[in-house]
Amino acid sequence: MSSTELPTTSVLYQDPWMVAVAKPAGIPVQPDDTKDRDLLRMTRDLLHDQSIDLVHRIDRPVSGVVLFARDAEALSLLHAMFRDRKMHKSYWAIVEGIVAEEEVLLEDLLQHDTRAHRAVVGKAPGAKQARTRVQVLARGDRYALIEARPEGGAFHQIRAQLGAWGHAIKGDVKYGARRGEKDRSIALHARSLRFTHPITDAHVLIEAPAPADKLWAALAASIAG
Repeated sequence: MSSTELPTTSVLYQDPWMVAVAKPAGIPVQPDDTKDRDLLRMTRDLLHDQSIDLVHRIDRPVSGVVLFARDAEALSLLHAMFRDRKMHKSYWAIVEGIVAEEEVLLEDLLQHDTRAHRAVVGKAPGAKQARTRVQVLARGDRYALIEARPEGGAFHQIRAQLGAWGHAIKGDVKYGARRGEKDRSIALHARSLRFTHPITDAHVLIEAPAPADKLWAALAASIAG
């Protein structure tokens, strides 16, 4: 399998109106200045369907669920669901340090610094309120596995809020991690999307398996422990 192709196992969900795939960390969701092969083109090629279009985005260093629409009607309806916060998003992250709390609600003012391509926490002109609910799922000696449920989708919301909380995402040096990863990935994973299907009214839950490396596997295996 070429690194510019998606395996068929990447498809997490599909029906006549939409398809969801598991994005590996390190590839863009759509064409960018790097000209690297992107998830949109890879998904179109995998399913032999050039009408597929992108509904939302996750950052290049992030892995997990990405949703695509198969026609204009579905694209419009799904865009509206994200805008109106009817799409329930869950992320897993491996964060640095010993986390004392079991659950916490992070509330911060965030501003998008376009020059630095980062989110800045604190009072500033144009800053907007961001809320993310965090639950600890598992703990290790130096890291914890947490679930983050953001309200809304501000630029780099989870990354900035976890860094400001004092528990930066592993590998995310932009927001305070001790060191980066060789492949420039960060330990943030779009774990699931939960929503009411805009066409059929069926309940839909789409989950992406955690990345396949030793630390992810060890922390995920201890969730039930």
